[in-house]
Amino acid sequence: MRAPNPKIRLPLGSPILELRQLGKSFPGVKVLDGVDFELRRGEVHVLLGENGAGKSTLAKILSGACQKDSGEILLDGQPAEIRNPRHAWALGIGMIYQELNLAPNLTVAENIFLGREHTLVPGVISDRQMRTQAREILDGLRVPLDVRARLGTLGIAQQQMVEIAKALSLHARILIMDEPTSALTGQEIRELFATMRGLKERGVAIIYISHRLEELAEIGDRVTVLRDGHSVATRAVGEVEVSELIRLMVNRELQEQYPRRRTARGAELLRVEHLTQNGRLRDISFVLHRGEVLGLAGLLGSGRSRLARALFGAEPIDSGAIFLEGRPCRIDSPGQAIKLGIGFLAEDRRTDGLVLMLSLRENTSLPSLARFCRWGVVGRARERCASEQYRRQLRIRSQGIEQSVNLLSGGNQQKVVLSKWLCAQARLFIFDEPTRGIDVGAKVEIYEWMNQLTAAGSAILMISSDMPEILGMSDRVLTLCRGAITAELDAEEASQEAIMRGALGVGASPASFSAASPSVAGEKVRPDPDAPDRFNRAQHEQVP
Repeated sequence: MRAPNPKIRLPLGSPILELRQLGKSFPGVKVLDGVDFELRRGEVHVLLGENGAGKSTLAKILSGACQKDSGEILLDGQPAEIRNPRHAWALGIGMIYQELNLAPNLTVAENIFLGREHTLVPGVISDRQMRTQAREILDGLRVPLDVRARLGTLGIAQQQMVEIAKALSLHARILIMDEPTSALTGQEIRELFATMRGLKERGVAIIYISHRLEELAEIGDRVTVLRDGHSVATRAVGEVEVSELIRLMVNRELQEQYPRRRTARGAELLRVEHLTQNGRLRDISFVLHRGEVLGLAGLLGSGRSRLARALFGAEPIDSGAIFLEGRPCRIDSPGQAIKLGIGFLAEDRRTDGLVLMLSLRENTSLPSLARFCRWGVVGRARERCASEQYRRQLRIRSQGIEQSVNLLSGGNQQKVVLSKWLCAQARLFIFDEPTRGIDVGAKVEIYEWMNQLTAAGSAILMISSDMPEILGMSDRVLTLCRGAITAELDAEEASQEAIMRGALGVGASPASFSAASPSVAGEKVRPDPDAPDRFNRAQHEQVP
């Protein structure tokens, strides 16, 4: 890990928060087991660990969302019992959850002050005062959002910034951030980090939970690693290597971060010809073969997810043709796509991939209920057997197949989404941001399953904003810009610079693009270490 920037390293203050032998159990599972942790004034203390290691549970205890079973919490050296979220706010503890906790039908300002509305007199809310203060907070974050806008009309990145503004409005002494950058562009991340440095200068202490190891040196002062509910190590950020952190997290060496095992390209599985949608997707044509991972890269608003949803029947197309194994097919609904053997891991797994209040068993079998039914009655024994099989194969950490998926960690939820498409016997998989918000160990497990799927003759269309993931796991890469394919690159010729140029539409005309275009696909360039950052930064600028 590179040395931290000395300009943002300030002398750390005295402890503001101490956890001593903290313990928490759920039925059948001990989530936290004797955790020790210290947070000092004016520091960013990074909390690392695999999904299921106990990070989010620790954060929920501190935010009042659940209660500890054992151990001691000290605030300013004094014992504290955090009874509920409102009590946590009163103690000066603010929380930003990984999954957004907002009301889509309310405005930006109303969301920022939800539960703490300003009133002129009792029972009369002052919208004007809330809007004024909301603008001040967002201006401090340098986020040009309309405070009157309904939250549901905003993108995920913008909603995340509203969540951050909501927490900052609490004037917290302690701020807990659970994966706050998972949906942000490079420019938005820089603005967030600038805000965090300003908070540090005022003595605010920050617990920062992240799976992005590259962020540690940029913003962290110290790092604590949790593994299986235990705190296994605390280190100064500038004195620890990434390889050591990974070893501490997973208790094993990860030789390859992107362990792609390429197989011989098989027969054509999917062919798309001249697919067009209402000016948003323009003349899309490509081929995907069995045994292949086809990466799809592009900036925010380029049409990546829209194309995925159109192929899955979740959005209509105006013209064009889709062929599966050489046969034309019409996909007007997700139900038809499932019958044709298409599985879709959506970008937002909690909204589009899972029914959160149903069990692991029910989510796994949901697309395949017809297989388990006889005379309209679901055969529970067969359903349970299949669900348990995939739970074991995918190593889903849960209390069993009857546990609600809402209680699982993000990585285990993603495995449940994958299990339902394995159970449905899909042959074509569409992965939209498959490792978003997943720790390094779970990422490698997802990648290994991708290898198994392609080795078995399936095909994968993988959408990702993570350029190293695109380069590391793709056999070919397509780039999209403003709804059109601008480049097609084989793995050998794909580079950070070439992908970024294609995503920006530089040197290629969408109307006349050829895969052999010398300006993009055929150009040999040196890998550019700054390209991923410019790729993310450009996402904010390219939204139509």
